[in-house]
Amino acid sequence: MGETILEVRHLGKSFGSHEVLRDIDFTVDKGDVTCVIGASGSGKSTLLRCINLLETPTGGEILFHGQDVTGRQVKAEAYRAKVGMVFQSFNLFNNMTVLDNCIVGQTKVLKKGKETSRANALQYLEKVGMAPYINAKPRQLSGGQKQRVAIARALAMEPELLLFDEPTSALDPEMVGEVLAVMRNLADSGMTMIVVTHEMAFARDVSNHVVFMSDGVIEEEGAPADLFERPQKERTKEFLARFRNQ
Repeated sequence: MGETILEVRHLGKSFGSHEVLRDIDFTVDKGDVTCVIGASGSGKSTLLRCINLLETPTGGEILFHGQDVTGRQVKAEAYRAKVGMVFQSFNLFNNMTVLDNCIVGQTKVLKKGKETSRANALQYLEKVGMAPYINAKPRQLSGGQKQRVAIARALAMEPELLLFDEPTSALDPEMVGEVLAVMRNLADSGMTMIVVTHEMAFARDVSNHVVFMSDGVIEEEGAPADLFERPQKERTKEFLARFRNQ
């Protein structure tokens, strides 16, 4: 058994009378790469937004190192410094350079000095192949480059867990590969990750745990080899068959 970082217990989320998540349970251990798959509208992104406290769960618990982070006493900003998030729409600061995008969170949230933050930012921009672009503004970059900067920015906070919300869905097909390559390298380096994705090959080949969601519930979960080769539930079989036929 590895060290448990995150436990989601009986998580529920409703918007008015619309129940988006129902009784969600799963655990993330240190070094896990958990891929969450499922059709659009199945609750995957809402689940991530609840884990990152961008949405307030209606019920259940989210335990980070055993502490329930849904309580009022938890400072969301401090928690998010440890549980980073990469969005499908990049969410970069358009008025800042690539380098400043990767420095600002360190100085504002982690209270690190400017030089330490700069050195750290450069290290992670190098890691994602974006060091040559440190003085560029986001508008001068391709979608794939923006997403790699967004990943570097998240990594510069040195989180324990990194959440990815469909990080390739806003990209042109030829740029998807460069972002997935960065994520694959992160997985190989032992980064703990939860990835909401439509990239089935990535889920099958890179993750060690796959969660299939349907209509706000976890329909089936398990090791990639089991879920992709021997799915037990009809809905899982139908969903995977659609992808195999594309």
